[in-house]
Formats: sequence, C-alpha cells, structure tokens
Amino acid sequence: MESFYTLQGEGFHQGRAAYFIRLGGCDVGCVWCDVKDSWNAEAHTKYSVKEIVEKAVTSVKHQLSAVNRQLAVITGGEPLLHDLNLLTKELHHAGFETNIETSGSSPLSGEWDWICLSPKKFKQPLPEILPLANELKVVIFNQHDFNWAEEYASKVAPHCKLYLQPEWDKRNIVTPLMIEYIKQHPQWELSLQIHKFIDVP
Repeated sequence: MESFYTLQGEGFHQGRAAYFIRLGGCDVGCVWCDVKDSWNAEAHTKYSVKEIVEKAVTSVKHQLSAVNRQLAVITGGEPLLHDLNLLTKELHHAGFETNIETSGSSPLSGEWDWICLSPKKFKQPLPEILPLANELKVVIFNQHDFNWAEEYASKVAPHCKLYLQPEWDKRNIVTPLMIEYIKQHPQWELSLQIHKFIDVP
C-alpha cells in the first residue's frame, strides 16, 4: 500500500527511526482502524520483493551499517495474509532489522527480530503465535478491555513486553483509567501513538 521513513510511534521501539512497509489486505476489520484503505489488497499496486527492498535501501542508505542495523517495520492491514519469508530474508540481507506488527490471526511467516502482537476481538490470534511474541500491545477501547488484555498476557511468554495503548478516539476517556490500572498492575507499560501527537506518518 505504502512505504515511508519515519519514527516508530508506539510500543517497545517508540522513538526509533524506522522504515515502514504497509502491505494491503486485511480480513480482521477493526471498527476503529485508522488505515481502512489498507483492507482491500486489490486496490493497491503490486511490487516485487526486489522493488520493495530496493526502495527501502534507497530511502535509508546513509543510515545502514553492519554495526547499527536500520529498523524495518512490516505492517498493514494484516501483513501475515502474505508469505513474508522472501521479503524478510532480503531485508536482513540488505542490513535491516525486521519487525512485524500483526494481529496474529494468520499463520506466521518470515524471519523476525521482533514480533509485536496486537490481538483483536474481531478475529483472535492463532495459539501458536502467542508464545513467539516479543511484545503484546493491547488497544484499550473501554473498561472491559483490561480483562481481555490480562487474558492474553497469561498466554504469552514470560519475557514478552506488555503494553496498553488507548484507542485514539477514546484517548481522553480511557487514558486516565489506563494510568490507574498500570499503577496497580506494573507489569504493564503505557504505549501512546506519539506519531499522531508530533504529526509524522
């Protein structure tokens, strides 16, 4: 769908320079999705893996080095609707660190340095993905979502980082609730979509 060089705005890698590759296609359909244009894969131009990687390298070529690999974030839509083995292999070969943001609702493919699992009620994650997550990021829309977040926290690996993130349109209502919840449950951390506050993609 699109690709761009920006800052990672949320979760564990918040604030890092990152090259985003947004893939078209989604079968989850969150009502509060902020990139609904990504849902229909057929609405977007198709590119080869070679073209995608060449564009990534061109965009960040001055920052690539063997010592400090550049972060590449594969997102969507739901990126796991695609076979990501070749794309991630070539990104690694070009010197990128690979990160995926996924609902986990489709089978995992690809070579990943970091897996951010953001489960959705509309189509829940596959059980085999849960123990592989490096980061669990649960979007909080209402009070009931805290229980739902705890359900998934009990299913991921002990090393998995736990984040609660306010749904953007409800942030003024749910953020105070989240602050109090995290104070009482300090295994969780707060994730904010800082890219929306600082107005970058």
